[in-house]
Amino acid sequence: MGRMSGKVAVVTGAAQGIGRTYAEALAANGARVAVTDIADTKDAVSAIEAAGGEAIGMTTDVTSDDSLEEMVRETESAFGPIEVLVNNAAVFAALAMKPFMQIPNDEWDLVMRVNIRGPFQATKAVVPSMKRNGRGKIINISSGTVLRGAPMFLHYVSSKGAVIAQTRAISRELAADNIHANTIVIGFTESEGVRDHSQLGVARAPTLAMRAIQRDMLPEDIVGAMLFLASEDSDFITGQSINVDGGALNQ
Repeated sequence: MGRMSGKVAVVTGAAQGIGRTYAEALAANGARVAVTDIADTKDAVSAIEAAGGEAIGMTTDVTSDDSLEEMVRETESAFGPIEVLVNNAAVFAALAMKPFMQIPNDEWDLVMRVNIRGPFQATKAVVPSMKRNGRGKIINISSGTVLRGAPMFLHYVSSKGAVIAQTRAISRELAADNIHANTIVIGFTESEGVRDHSQLGVARAPTLAMRAIQRDMLPEDIVGAMLFLASEDSDFITGQSINVDGGALNQ
């Protein structure tokens, strides 16, 4: 029996990378997990099932209310009311580093639509299910780029700063319903998207030099904070941001 036994969790953007790591960790700790993404989730679901966990996969667009409503219906039909939502889906790996003067308006709008409106829409879709459940944990994902004002990704950094603000505000509105909302602020992580990005290699050595813990940060390094915020261990914590970066930004 894991610490998440009997709980129903939804992870967005979970077909691969960090999102898949979240989904696998939740399942390994006993949660029944809805693995959602605009990409094919079959491999992620198969991996969870092969390890003895329970999961369903579905194609979900976090910017579509209809798609999110179907996600909730399918999850509740398979597992019951939702208790945990990990808002992981985001646009990042597809973005090229560029001065803000060169960011087209349509690219700015795409990043904002997915990275900040997406969590807003997903939260709206899932909260009624959490209310039926009598409790809920919303975990939003921000970035350490917000804390150090990283250049060349103004749209991404701005969107992740807004995630922190959204989490703080929504935590006030949902507390009376026994629903908690918190943010994980993650550092430079050796995910698939980072490894495959042609420009991000230049950030690796300076970031490592900043860290108190002198090694690469892996997706698995975020799992402990995520499980803490998803579990009953964090029942008196809401509206907070937990910085997971190996001590690069001690604040």
